[in-house]
Amino acid sequence: MIDDIKIVAPGDIEKRSFEIISELIGNRELNSLQEPVIKRVIHTTADFEYLDTLKISENALEKGIESIKSGCSIVTDTKMAQAGINKRVLKNFDGKVVCYMDNEEIAATAKERNVTRASISMETAAKDENNRIFVVGNAPTALIKLYELIKEGSVRPSLVIGVPVGFVNVVESKELIKKAGVPFIISEGRKGGSNVAASIINAILYMVR
Repeated sequence: MIDDIKIVAPGDIEKRSFEIISELIGNRELNSLQEPVIKRVIHTTADFEYLDTLKISENALEKGIESIKSGCSIVTDTKMAQAGINKRVLKNFDGKVVCYMDNEEIAATAKERNVTRASISMETAAKDENNRIFVVGNAPTALIKLYELIKEGSVRPSLVIGVPVGFVNVVESKELIKKAGVPFIISEGRKGGSNVAASIINAILYMVR
């Protein structure tokens, strides 16, 4: 004990964090399947607004779990999200995380067409049928392109996690995914980020484990 600060053992910090989150949520009832996802996002951000703004469509978690168990690939729009996903757990199901953002051909195509690398990355990802979970934490243009690809029948994701953060087309891109006709998890409003995206997929991975 140091000046009323109780030192918590390293192995107990996460456990105690989730206990505090549960205490602060209080008597509010959460969907039992969605609860681990919502709490992990709050654990990552210390932001309790996600209790109201994180929207999970019907069967989204079931479809995500099913795809992970089948060994699907998870596509991210940033290297940060890719790095944050627990690949050790994913490996147990022969799955992998892919990100096309540093591909030189994609960068050249994006420059030639005057669009973002994120949008071209989604076009590239759609060509691989094993890419079934799409995780977007940064680029609304990735979500917009994904919506277009879904509507034209070029890709049919089992789950779209759409939580980009920012100001330009962020809110609008998330609303598009709501109308795309595929299972989704989005954060309404401007908040989100690659860390939130990774925390959502990690929560699902831990549920599968």
